Amino acid sequence: MACPPSGGASGPYDLRENPLSTPAIPLLLAAEGDGEFHAPTVADFFPPAIFFEGTPFEFNRIMLVRVIAAIFLLTVFVIAARRAKVVPGRFQNIVEMILDFVRNSIAIEVLGQENGRKYFKLIATIFCTVLVMNITSVVPFLNIAGTSVIGLPIVLAAWTYVMYLSAGVKAHGVGGYLKNSLFPPGVPKALYLLLVPIEFLQVFILRPATLVIRLLANMVAGHLMLAICFTATSFFLFDSAGAMKLFGAGTFVAGFAFFLFEIFVAALQAYVFAILTAVYLNMSVEAEH
Repeated sequence: MACPPSGGASGPYDLRENPLSTPAIPLLLAAEGDGEFHAPTVADFFPPAIFFEGTPFEFNRIMLVRVIAAIFLLTVFVIAARRAKVVPGRFQNIVEMILDFVRNSIAIEVLGQENGRKYFKLIATIFCTVLVMNITSVVPFLNIAGTSVIGLPIVLAAWTYVMYLSAGVKAHGVGGYLKNSLFPPGVPKALYLLLVPIEFLQVFILRPATLVIRLLANMVAGHLMLAICFTATSFFLFDSAGAMKLFGAGTFVAGFAFFLFEIFVAALQAYVFAILTAVYLNMSVEAEH
């Protein structure tokens, strides 16, 4: 493989004779094999349509992943409800453990006993939905998170947004909610000229936006890291030449580490989304904040 040297001089330039090394050199050298390395791109998140191409009802691979995840989630809870026993089995124990965690460690912990029990169903639904949609990123043959395209994060954030606004209005009335949200108590009146626009942006724009961006960014990044590692592993093992195949072991180890980390991130982002939902609800219904 030859390319012009840096500095503008003409003539052949062999990367294997260059004493300097960069992270790109192993990939460039490996391309001298029979194949060619194709790094994953954002095109992964915009697959071709399966049905109804070019219509508002276009159905693609990510939509299929979401449908599969939703069916799985519904099936789990239907089976758990129908087979519920006083002395639970292992399957029922796992489901109850998840629900107990959401109820006690998120809903009641943040909202208190009364409001925690009131909004438990909402928070549990959000937690389980985000968790299952996230975990599809590491499921064989699915290999992408249902939350890695912005549509679903927007729907979940919009649901949270409507719920905490309606909860605040129901608790305080429209005027009381706006006063409670936009005019922090104990602040000199002159500062309201600065604080009211900031509070407005935070309550009505930044809260739902940060829910969407945080979830989307983490799942997009996780998919790309996994795809890069395992694509590189396949490339080094099957398409590269000679000693370059050894790099496949390194990329495989890195890919496995990212695989485990992606499971952790999937659960963490479900927890973060659920607990922020509880926090926003609490800020809406409490008397002052």
